[in-house]
Amino acid sequence: MRIGVLTAGGDCPGLNAVIRSVVHRGVAAHGDEVIGFEDGFRGLLEGHVRPLDLDDVGGILALGGTILGSSRLERARLHEAVEGARQLTTAYGLDALIPIGGEGTLTAARMLSDAGMPVVGVPKTIDNDICGTDRTFGFDTAVTVATEAIDRLKTTAESHQRVMVVEVMGRHAGWIALESGMAGGAHGICVPERPFDPADLVAMVTERFSRRKKFAVVCVAEGAHPAEGTMAYGRGAVDQFGHERFFGIGNRLAAELESRLGTEARPVILGHVQRGGVPTPYDRVLATRFGWHAVEAAHAGAFGTMTALRGTGIERVPLAEAVAELKRVPPDRMREAESVF
Repeated sequence: MRIGVLTAGGDCPGLNAVIRSVVHRGVAAHGDEVIGFEDGFRGLLEGHVRPLDLDDVGGILALGGTILGSSRLERARLHEAVEGARQLTTAYGLDALIPIGGEGTLTAARMLSDAGMPVVGVPKTIDNDICGTDRTFGFDTAVTVATEAIDRLKTTAESHQRVMVVEVMGRHAGWIALESGMAGGAHGICVPERPFDPADLVAMVTERFSRRKKFAVVCVAEGAHPAEGTMAYGRGAVDQFGHERFFGIGNRLAAELESRLGTEARPVILGHVQRGGVPTPYDRVLATRFGWHAVEAAHAGAFGTMTALRGTGIERVPLAEAVAELKRVPPDRMREAESVF
């Protein structure tokens, strides 16, 4: 087979592990030819392609980022790719395309599949918000980075009697905030799935101070927002890729708490540091398994599917199911978190 592979959307720890696994399984086990499209779907459209053999993927298992590069594609160009799906398949001699990406990439993968391109998707996102899979690689690394930050910030917060507001990634799903907040022992967690009332956070800090615990750490997802009428906070416009722009809840909430409490509150925006660096061992293993099973799915002709973790096994899930909706934090997980702060 001739297998193409690409990485699209935001970068994520573990992408190189998938690429490495696809090449090893395809070349060593099946005698496949593997090619890599550079900078995501843009490389597919513009012909930026390179061969990938065992030497090309040597030493990249623990490397962050992606050796193929990544980009987001404007909607007009995506439709261009979909309209030319069969022609692109023929032009590159593709027997299978393995796109590795999040909700946007997998939506594009489904569109290409419906248009006649043989596609097997691999889910990646630090947000862990893809339906159909219990976990996505990159999430464990992001949670580890955020937890370590909370651990460190608790000591400086206590030394200076401050409130620290730690903003983590999570535009529409609060999985990173939930798990890093729980693991780091944050005193408050705010997620997009449930609007928060800053008065509750003020009451929590006030109660802690009354017990001579004169510091607090609040972990907030970037997409979290206050309940209507509780705090001034607006919503941004939508960018050219269809993503909502946020106004910076970490900065805004820290200012609000400082104003209401009369106590110093500092925002810490972790941002893209959560995406960078080496993947955790868990993410390296999961990414490797996804790559292995993607090649097997291609050889089985199971196109229009993606690899998914179900329990401890890897299964094939229809792309349509994967992009039907985002996987958000359910109420029972929020109740569990509430029990520990």
